[in-house]
Amino acid sequence: MCDRPLYFENSLCVSCGTGLGYSRSERAIVPVDADGRYVDQSGLVWWVCRNLNLSGCTWLTEIEGDACFSCTLTRTRPADDDLAGLAAFHAAEQAKRHLVAELDVLGLPIVGKDTDPENGLAFDLLNGLEEKVTIGHDEGVITIDVAEADDARREKVRVRLDEPYRTMLGHFRHEVGHYYEWQLVRGDLIARCTELFGDENADYQAAIDRHYAEGPPAGWEESYISTYATMHPFEDFAETFAHYLHISDTVETANAFGLTTVDPAAFSVFRDLVVGVWVPLSAALNQINRSMGRNDLYPFVIPDPVLDKLEFVASLVAHADPGVESA
Repeated sequence: MCDRPLYFENSLCVSCGTGLGYSRSERAIVPVDADGRYVDQSGLVWWVCRNLNLSGCTWLTEIEGDACFSCTLTRTRPADDDLAGLAAFHAAEQAKRHLVAELDVLGLPIVGKDTDPENGLAFDLLNGLEEKVTIGHDEGVITIDVAEADDARREKVRVRLDEPYRTMLGHFRHEVGHYYEWQLVRGDLIARCTELFGDENADYQAAIDRHYAEGPPAGWEESYISTYATMHPFEDFAETFAHYLHISDTVETANAFGLTTVDPAAFSVFRDLVVGVWVPLSAALNQINRSMGRNDLYPFVIPDPVLDKLEFVASLVAHADPGVESA
């Protein structure tokens, strides 16, 4: 294999033509032979996921012709005769793989419902063009409308809901925030979570009705990351969790490309990373976008109370037990 840069979704090196796969156990892009096979340093044989042609998945699995770990997390997908749904499914799975890889790097536990039906994670990726789909989380099942992979459709919804940011990856990050609150905020942590985000026992349906009828409360910018976060403590946590992932991933990427001069690992306190690296970096990236005539890359302001919330999420992640089976 040549020395040209490789990227996460590459299935083939465009320079030398070598086939590629993603090794979750090694967290690396590795070469595969013409049969889609890779032999790791221990001599274990791996194979490219069977869904390479279906969803562009390049992840490796231990059994030839089997699905990889990321793909097994998907419980439901568009039918084979739903061509529009399958095209959108490709983009949704790409975002989901990005999410799973990021959760792995952070050391968060990822167990599928096929392994743990009670506490595991699963994804229903449904086509909102064929049926009404409500994006959400329910006891470990995350439902995503793959139709939002269509830029025009998603932008129309974003404008209608007056949201500054709406992406497929953003949906995954937000909904998985609900999952990890369900899994990680227990015992003594509940009191601190309630102090920061509010009483999670507040009537959720009433909160939804109030939010869409009245909008956010006056002065919301002083305590929340977004208007949607003001709706209910559950949504505040999920929005904060999503921004923790936005920031962590983007700072890591910027560092890998030499766009920051400070190693993110040097920060033991997340809020210091936000203030010292993310705020100036996001300001610069926003100006770069404006130079290209585009909207801000990160159209958010982070007040002090949100820094406290981000620090709480970071502490949950830091103390989580991965418990992940290599696959």
